[in-house]
Amino acid sequence: MKVASMVLGIVGSVFGVIAAITAMFIGGVGGAFGANGASTITSLGWGALFASIVGLIGSILVSGKPKVAAVLMLIGGIAGIISVSYFYILPGILLIIPGIMSFFVKPKTSKSSQSASM
Repeated sequence: MKVASMVLGIVGSVFGVIAAITAMFIGGVGGAFGANGASTITSLGWGALFASIVGLIGSILVSGKPKVAAVLMLIGGIAGIISVSYFYILPGILLIIPGIMSFFVKPKTSKSSQSASM
């Protein structure tokens, strides 16, 4: 389950970076044509990029600290969806699902602690 969470988190983060860059591009094009609110879209794209990086850090931490990784992936997925909405639906789902899965990962137990408890 750790490997699946890690892979889904990395894929979601990569798609999140693509979605954030797309939002920043659309905001930049809108700004070039003088559209109202184009700078807001660009700023929200930067927020989505930050959320993707948080999700990527969470997916890397799955094998060592699964609870921290779960929280980071959930924060990254939800913050990205709030930032750029429809652009972040697929990456958000791909970060929220492994975030939930990581809550149920059991920590490694060493053999010495198992034999000491018997």
